[in-house]
Amino acid sequence: MTNVKMLLKKDRRFFGILSSASELAAKMSLDIYVVGGYVRDIIMGNNLSDLDIMVVGDGIQFARKLASKIEGNSLVPFEKFGTAQIVLNSDLIEIASARSESYDSNSRNPKINSADLMTDLSRRDFTVNSMAISLNTSEFGQLHDPYNGIQDLNKRIIQTPLDPDKTFSDDPLRMLRAIRFSSQLQFQIDSKVKNSIKNKTQRIEIISAERITSELYKILASNVPSEGLELLQELGLMQILLPEISALFGLEQPSEWHHKDIFYHTLQVVDNIAKETNNTNLRFAALLHDIGKPITRRLDKRRGWTFHGHDAVGANMIDRVSRRMKLSNETRDYLKKLTLLHLRPIALAKEGVTDSAIRRLLISVGDEVEDLMTLCRADITSKNSKLVQRYLGNFDRVDRLMREVSERDAYRSFQSPIRGAQIMEECKLSPGKIVGEIKKAIEEAILDGKINNDYESAYAYFLGIKESFLIKDQM
Repeated sequence: MTNVKMLLKKDRRFFGILSSASELAAKMSLDIYVVGGYVRDIIMGNNLSDLDIMVVGDGIQFARKLASKIEGNSLVPFEKFGTAQIVLNSDLIEIASARSESYDSNSRNPKINSADLMTDLSRRDFTVNSMAISLNTSEFGQLHDPYNGIQDLNKRIIQTPLDPDKTFSDDPLRMLRAIRFSSQLQFQIDSKVKNSIKNKTQRIEIISAERITSELYKILASNVPSEGLELLQELGLMQILLPEISALFGLEQPSEWHHKDIFYHTLQVVDNIAKETNNTNLRFAALLHDIGKPITRRLDKRRGWTFHGHDAVGANMIDRVSRRMKLSNETRDYLKKLTLLHLRPIALAKEGVTDSAIRRLLISVGDEVEDLMTLCRADITSKNSKLVQRYLGNFDRVDRLMREVSERDAYRSFQSPIRGAQIMEECKLSPGKIVGEIKKAIEEAILDGKINNDYESAYAYFLGIKESFLIKDQM
């Protein structure tokens, strides 16, 4: 039997806070417990979650007094839910009243009811999260495990404390959380739980986009994201939440240097990215990079399936994805940029590289050049190891030439050294199309290596071309 009290004492990060909470609860004659992910993780020996404390009584009042006692940096109450968050340096401590909550059939707002310990635990999502450690002075460190969470931890299985239909009706987001915990913890989802999810997928539509997006990002943050993503598809949630990804399932593509099935190719790209970086936005870009393929898919008698323009089509589709998921404009633009440009380095690797092509790519991608190259490398998923090595060798060459372009940093925010105002003044022009054409001609000359990227060279070139543009404008 796990000695939970000993595990608490060894926790240098939170033991002092737990002791202070215990002392305060005794003075206020409240029953108090630490619950949720912290209990699961301390038993499993995982990196500890933030602290989740439950009191049988007024959680917000208790939180205010505890924040003062431990000198928390700030306290944020959520009166509607009977909870409060205390920020203490880099740690987050959530204090909640024992409660149950449920969603009405079509409501996006949960109904909150006060409860005792056993009721609170019964209305939690999964048995592995339905355990509590007492902080009451009379039984400090005693584990309450009414739904055999320890047993399911040992079996590495995700199941619900109540009938899963009831658990998922109370909060449909738990369907996503089941997949997230399965992916994060490398646990199997109980077959009865899986069947319940399949039968209740439409219920997810009452959950706010923000909560859904948060869970999807947590799935992407898993060590092997494909496991959670494949479960989303298997259980029917992907079709509702990310139909653009579900549409890739079963679609065939040439297997020259990709997995033959576009859906499984995409999952492999995400896993490849996950091996290189924890950047969840880049992992999300990997998930979305081929969403334009179903729309652009055509059968060529000689070449087989083609997807001309899927990069640009996919980038445009991300606007709709971003609105649905309530993504920030910054995240939307990042995802669009990488989707639009993900073929560019591959094209350079195939065709050979000129300084002009490198400069154009650097201007387009800006500060995301390293992320783009990481995505492009991950996009090579052929089972032919020799083919993979050859393509990766090509990327090494492109990457090296990028770094050798001496003006690299300047080109990331490149603009013509001759500005529009100067062009208008010297050519006696009003704002209009011709000014932009002259400016663009100067920029193209720099990119093609005809002139240096400095004011003197650009001005001399401007003097040499301006008359031809002015004549054209008068025709």
